[in-house]
Formats: sequence, structure tokens, C-alpha cells
Amino acid sequence: MRAIQVTQFGGPEVLVPTELDPPVVGPGELLVEVSAAGVNFADTHRTDGSYRGGVTLPFVPGVEIVGRAYGRRVLSTLFETSGGYAEYAAAPAHRAVDVPDEVDDGSALALLIQGLTAWHLLKSSARLRPGETVVVNAAAGGVGSLAVQLAKHFGAGQVVATASTGDKRDIARQLGADVAINNNPDGYAERVLAATDGRGADVVLDSAGGATMLAGLESLAPFGRLVNYGNASREGRPSVDPSALAQRNLSVAGFWLVPAMDLPGGYVEPLAELLALTAAKKLSPQVGAEYPLEEARRAHEDLLARRSTGKLILKP
Repeated sequence: MRAIQVTQFGGPEVLVPTELDPPVVGPGELLVEVSAAGVNFADTHRTDGSYRGGVTLPFVPGVEIVGRAYGRRVLSTLFETSGGYAEYAAAPAHRAVDVPDEVDDGSALALLIQGLTAWHLLKSSARLRPGETVVVNAAAGGVGSLAVQLAKHFGAGQVVATASTGDKRDIARQLGADVAINNNPDGYAERVLAATDGRGADVVLDSAGGATMLAGLESLAPFGRLVNYGNASREGRPSVDPSALAQRNLSVAGFWLVPAMDLPGGYVEPLAELLALTAAKKLSPQVGAEYPLEEARRAHEDLLARRSTGKLILKP
């Protein structure tokens, strides 16, 4: 079968097309004929060797797939095995969820990691309450674009989107954001305060880390919560002084999807909810560029260079 294999850690240049034998499925696994594989920032971290949890060489990247298995059209994560950048993949049966006919491959893939992340950020980590103000950083990206919509669906009183360009801010407004502002750390807190009539945000969702995360912290209202779920800026990890948090009763949380999926009600149920909302056209996953499997390197380059919006997919 055709596949992308990584034999040494590095940048997009280490994503090499190759021919491999199809995987041999074991007990509790499904052999899935992959119709599309998702591309994520986490894939770039696996490729360069920086991913939390580690990766053993050589490996086939890709942890989210949609395809056919024994007559079913299924969506599945491959966190335990990786292997999605290929024509066939072995998927854990307990991770395979049926996809409604009304949901296309790209939309389904956008819901798997990005959608589940957005759901858990708002429900499990931030514990969003109706009427609260939510700031969503990188609001035109995979997680951000869904978080904007879900925050509204879950009853947020105001959603403030941040993004780096006017076009991306326009996308966020079209998805339901009440206000869209520049995400540059310089002046970030002031822009959030201006957008919220000086009150600040109850919740900030941040995937950039570094200076942007610290600026988000400054923009919180009393008892506000910041949830960080990445370090896309590749800046050093910022330190947070607990005594400074106490002055306004602020909270900072970190989120990683992998352990959250193993919690009771943490995977199948929210994913089924997201698929149903999409099938009913109440949720609009943003699908970006589509690449042939052999152009996985270009997909990673575009993702890292911030040349993309929405979900990037590879098509075997």
C-alpha cells in the first residue's frame, strides 16, 4: 500500500512517500480502507520528535481517519498506533464511530480531534456557564472555528474571536463571533477589555502559549479561567505566579485530549453529538485544503506557515 513514513525526526522534509505492507489487525481492531486522513499540529510535533508521550521510529504519521471497514463508514482516532497517512490503517474498534451520510469526510475529520478538543475545552475544562464571555484565540483554525460555534451553542453571552489577519477575523464573525480582534500580544488585553466594555473575559481558550497566553491572562475578569491547550508559537513555556492569580481569583488550566477521551462520556458521546449537530447543519466545520497523500510534506509546510484555515486533509 502507499503510505508516508518517517524514519528520522525533523521538519516536513522527513515525510517520505513509500510502499508498505497493509497493517495486520489484531483483536479489537478494524482494518479501515482510508478515504481521508486529517492533518494536525500534533502530527508536526510527532514528526519532529517533540510530541508529549514520545514516538518510536520508524512510523507512519496520522492519528485521525475516515473510511470503510466491513461495510461501515467510520471515523476513528489512532492515538495508540498512529498510521493514518496510508491507504489502510488498523483502528481500535472502541474508537470507531459511525458517520452519518450527511457529513462529508473533511467535516467528519474536523470533528474528531479539533471538535472533541473544542467540546472538552468549553465543557470539561472551562466549565462554561450560560451568559459568560469567551475569548477564542486562533478563531479561524480547526479548534478555534468550532469553539466559536460551540460557545454560542452552549449559551455564551459574548464570543470574542482573535486572529492574525482581517480575512481570518471575517471568517470568525461569519461563524458567529460577536467581535473579532487582532491576536498580536502587544495591546491584546486592551483590545479584549475594549470589546467587553472594560469587564474582561470569563474564559480564554489559548493554543499559542508564550506571550499570547500571558496577554490572555491579563484580559481575564475576576474568577476568569484561561485554558491552554498548545504551544503553537513555539515560544518558551511562560511561568505563572500563583500569588498574582489570587489577586483576581483567576485560574489557569492545561488540556490534552488523549486522557480526556478515556474518561466516561469523554469520546463516543460528545463525538456523536458533534456529528449530529453537523448533520443537522447546526455546526459548520471549516474544511481547508485537500492534498494527495504523496503531498503530505506540503500540507505540513502550509500548516506550520499558517497559510491555512480550517481542516487540512490527505486523500489516499
